[in-house]
Amino acid sequence: PRWDGVPAGPKPVMQVPFLSELHSIRATRAPRAVAARRRGRLTLYLAALTLAAGGARAAEDPRPTHRFAVVEGQQVVGTLQRVTAAYEDTLPGIGRMFDLGYEEMTRANPDVDVWLPGDGADVLLPTQFILPEAPRDGLVLNVAAMRLYYFAPEDEDGQRPLFTHPIGIGRVGWATPLGSTRITAKAANPAWYVPESIRKEHAEAGDPLPAVVPPGPDNPLGAHALRLAMPGYLLHGTNKPAGVGLRVSHGCIRLYPEDIASLYEMVPKGTPVHIVEQPYLAGWYGERLMFSAHVPLEETGGDWLAALELIDRRVQDAPEGVGSVDIDWRRVARIAREGKGVAYPIETGSPVPAAWRAASPLVRTEAVANYRPPEDEDVPEG
Repeated sequence: PRWDGVPAGPKPVMQVPFLSELHSIRATRAPRAVAARRRGRLTLYLAALTLAAGGARAAEDPRPTHRFAVVEGQQVVGTLQRVTAAYEDTLPGIGRMFDLGYEEMTRANPDVDVWLPGDGADVLLPTQFILPEAPRDGLVLNVAAMRLYYFAPEDEDGQRPLFTHPIGIGRVGWATPLGSTRITAKAANPAWYVPESIRKEHAEAGDPLPAVVPPGPDNPLGAHALRLAMPGYLLHGTNKPAGVGLRVSHGCIRLYPEDIASLYEMVPKGTPVHIVEQPYLAGWYGERLMFSAHVPLEETGGDWLAALELIDRRVQDAPEGVGSVDIDWRRVARIAREGKGVAYPIETGSPVPAAWRAASPLVRTEAVANYRPPEDEDVPEG
């Protein structure tokens, strides 16, 4: 439906490189590359031993995936996790248990069959999120990552509850608009007043729609809707949860039914909404500089120069206690090219993506967010 502190001393200087030069450009703090490379090789070796151990590693309790507490300046939340698939699992099914969308799961696991991962398959859960650059008041939607963030009001300790969920967005030709707006109205069990343009499209496809679709299982708005000040656009549920994490709507933002129900209770009218498109994200996770890349939207193609400038800013504003920062530009280019949407460290000598993945906790497959499987649904123990 359309509807933190900076270390003392001189600042590092980093030239913005061309792609062909990425392998030779480094941030000019004191070099630590040799020792870092050795640590990276050791980490990869230990990770290989961990993988070789196979089933000896017991599955742990899953980490939170949708609710966090953030402080001023925090740039990364969550942690990467893995599960072992059972024979009846699908990637979308596993994703919903952990509040992940379709493309988040399939892009993070390009070598795993979507519908038949296979008994014992190692499945990566991209549940570590680099926060987009946007005002941290209310809702922030990054359409490139197909993910929503709700920054709730701060508590007495100065921590801000953060809720994050996957979203479905407008398909090509019906792109979700960017910009800042606000929530103007809320509706439970909404009727869908079908725009004339959508009725015409469906009629031409031999699937005519009525002028009004009443509440119920055939209503694509689902059971809850939040209206934006942008005329004709909503955040709403869906009667087709499989579309969450895909470009399938006429511009509106779709959420899993359980996620929009939760937001409906928390988000008041007047809440600011910031819709951005940021396929490239970078942020500090302790003393690690993390970088993730999502496939840019077809209409825009992404802005690679903006990614380099973002990394430059992060290097300039490294947390206190971080000494030298030597960027592995080959790794940055590869992460950007693959567009898996997974956050990996990018300093020279830090664990390579395969080692970083292997070191992530192996957890049980169980619902950790708002989703609750039907009682008659057989949920694998993982």
